[in-house]
Amino acid sequence: MSGLRNRYCIVGVGETEYSRDSGRTTRAMAVEAIGAAVLDAGLGPGQVDGMLSYQLADSTPAPWVAADLGLRLNFYMDVLGGGSSTEALIGLAMGAIEAGMCETVALFRSMNGYTEVRIGGTGARAAQPVRGLDLAQRPYGMTSAGQNFALTFMRHMYEYGTTSAQVAHVRAAHSRHASQNPKALLKERVTVADVLASRWIVKPLHLLDCCLETDNATCLIVTSAERARDLRQRPVYVMGVAGRVSKPRTDFHWAHGPITRVAGYFARDIVFGQAGVTPEDVDVTGSYDAFTFTTMLQLEEYGFCVKGEGGAYVSSGIIELGGRRPNNTSGGHLCEGYTHGMSMVIENVRQLRGTVDDYCPDGREGKHSYDYAPGRCRQVRDATIAMNMGWASPPTGSALILGR
Repeated sequence: MSGLRNRYCIVGVGETEYSRDSGRTTRAMAVEAIGAAVLDAGLGPGQVDGMLSYQLADSTPAPWVAADLGLRLNFYMDVLGGGSSTEALIGLAMGAIEAGMCETVALFRSMNGYTEVRIGGTGARAAQPVRGLDLAQRPYGMTSAGQNFALTFMRHMYEYGTTSAQVAHVRAAHSRHASQNPKALLKERVTVADVLASRWIVKPLHLLDCCLETDNATCLIVTSAERARDLRQRPVYVMGVAGRVSKPRTDFHWAHGPITRVAGYFARDIVFGQAGVTPEDVDVTGSYDAFTFTTMLQLEEYGFCVKGEGGAYVSSGIIELGGRRPNNTSGGHLCEGYTHGMSMVIENVRQLRGTVDDYCPDGREGKHSYDYAPGRCRQVRDATIAMNMGWASPPTGSALILGR
C-alpha cells in the first residue's frame, strides 16, 4: 500500500445541514450532499462513475441516489457499517480506481439519526427484533454503545488513575471549536464543571460526555492525483489508510485483553508505515468522539502520548485551537453533528486547503486571523498533515493520514 502514497486525492466535500428535524428522506439528503461535493470539486456532468455508501439499514442505496443525479455508475457498493467506515471506504475507492473499475468515486453517508433510527436503541430501532450479539448482551444491560464501551472506559480509570475531570476536557475543547463553526448544531461553550454536573447516562459517562444524534448527509469524492490536478480545489493527498482493523475478537471484546486496548493499537503501524510519518509530524487530528473517552483512547493508541497518559494529554491544552495539535476543530460528533465519522474527514480536508468556515471577517476569501477568541477563527495555521481516527467500537477501528 505504501506504493499508493500520494497517488490518490480527496477532491470534493459536501454536506447538508446538521439538524434534529430534517423533514426529508435520506435519499433527498444524499442527493444534496453529493451534488455539493461534485460542485466543490469542479466536476462536470457524468464525471463521477463510482459510488460507495455505508449504512445500518437506515439509508438509501447508491444506485438509486446516482439515478437521481443523472449518473451511470461503473462501480458501486453499499456497505453495512457505521463508525469505522469512512476511512475504510476511502481505501476501497482507491482500490477500485487502481483496478480500473472506475475513475472517480463519490462516498456518502445519509442518515436521519435523530428523527428515525437512533443509535441509543430508541426511535425506529426500538421496534426491531433483538437478535445476535444484542440478545447475548441484553441480560447484562449492554444494549447501547455507552453500556457496551463502559467496561473499557472504567478499566482505564482503574488501571491508570484517569479521572472524569481530565476526560471532560475533550467536550470542553470541542465545544469551543464548535462555537467558531457556523454550521455546528451546538455552539454553546461548556466547561469541565458543566460536563461533570450533567446527569449520569452510564458510568463513567455523563450526558455531556456523549455525542449528538442528528439528521444529515455527507459526501467525499476520491480520484487519482493526476486527475485531481485539473480540478477546482487544492488536492488533498491520501498518504496512508487503514480500514476496519480489529482486535482478536469483536463480539465480547473484553474477553481478550487488555480491556483498555482499542483497535488503533493494531492500525497504528499500518497507517503510519504507509504514510512514512510519525505522530509528531501530524498538525491536526480528527478522532471519533462518540464519547469523550473514545477520543482519549484513540489518541493514546495511535501514539500521540504514552499508554495510560491519555487523560493528561487531553487535559493539557494540546488538543485545543492554538495548542500543538488541535483535535476535531469543527466540534466533532459531540457538538457539530453526528455523521458516523465522515464530517471529521471533511473538516480535515478543509483544514489542509485552508478553507474552513468560521467567523473571520475575510474567511470566505481564504484569509484567516488565527485569533481563537470566541466568535473568531478555527483555521489551524500552516497545517500540512492531518490524521483521522475512526471508531466502530473498542475492537474495531480505522485511520487515515492526509497531506497537502
